[in-house]
Amino acid sequence: MIEQFLDIVTPDSTPDTPMVTFVVHPEEGGPHPVVLFFMDAPGMREEIRDMARRLASAGYYVMAPQLYYREVAEYNLFETEDRGRMQELMGNLGNKMALRDSQALLAHADDDDAASTARVGAVGYCMSGPFAVYLLGQIPNQVVAAASIHGVRLVADSTDSPHLQLANARGEVYVGAAEVDSYAPPEMIDAFEAARVAADCAGRTEWYPGTEHGFAFSERPMYVKEASERHWERLHDLFDRTLRDPVMNAG
Repeated sequence: MIEQFLDIVTPDSTPDTPMVTFVVHPEEGGPHPVVLFFMDAPGMREEIRDMARRLASAGYYVMAPQLYYREVAEYNLFETEDRGRMQELMGNLGNKMALRDSQALLAHADDDDAASTARVGAVGYCMSGPFAVYLLGQIPNQVVAAASIHGVRLVADSTDSPHLQLANARGEVYVGAAEVDSYAPPEMIDAFEAARVAADCAGRTEWYPGTEHGFAFSERPMYVKEASERHWERLHDLFDRTLRDPVMNAG
């Protein structure tokens, strides 16, 4: 596996505040389909990089950006235990920012022979679940698969709400929802699924019984191993079907 940390220039960055991005992909067999891997609210940390490595080992060019770069060079809740700061950082991010960041990531990947941006996937957790879904409708010619894992704000009273992007999507969306989640209550998940069906967008919403918000992360107290492994199974299935060359899959 090849790993690197890149200073990505975005419309919102400065020379002193690049979007530091962890990139990992197999050493051989490229070019590999790009997957944008968005962190959760506690911030960039080794757990996120390990998850990116796990996905990349299946044959993907995974890009995991530090999304708080506009305000801090780095942030890890589990080192600072400053939840107030986390709430500030999270609250200052939005779907349109994530779009600009993603376009910058894909522009870099376009110039890397190890990457293929013809069919791109995105996955977001918690605060970044809506970012992944938003891309599905905003970059429909490239982003053909998006997954939200215990994602928040999938339906919001705003013009950039993720559920409003589904009519423009050409790909597939997967929503993995915790059974108990005050940040993503059942009525919001049900409303999103209704919007998906109405928009005739391919995909599915799946409930994870016996779980709470954050169940996918092995280092968080809400971790449920069986549920987390199921989410990995779903991600691999989604990206394998949508990002790989159909001829290669058939062979």
